[in-house]
Amino acid sequence: MREVTIKIPEEKFEFYMELFGQLGLETEFEHEIPEEHKEIVRERIKNSKSEDLIPWEEERKMLKFKK
Repeated sequence: MREVTIKIPEEKFEFYMELFGQLGLETEFEHEIPEEHKEIVRERIKNSKSEDLIPWEEERKMLKFKK
């Protein structure tokens, strides 16, 4: 199968995604993360304290999954 990359204007995005769905085409798209959001995450990482962190395995046990 061939792969094609296209750039779509933001105002036409929904139209093209609907069209691709109607044609039965497989679609995959990247979400662009605004620089402002990246900066918020960097700031949170910088201000985090290791004593406040919970190991993933311990945290995972506390999650509730739908069945």
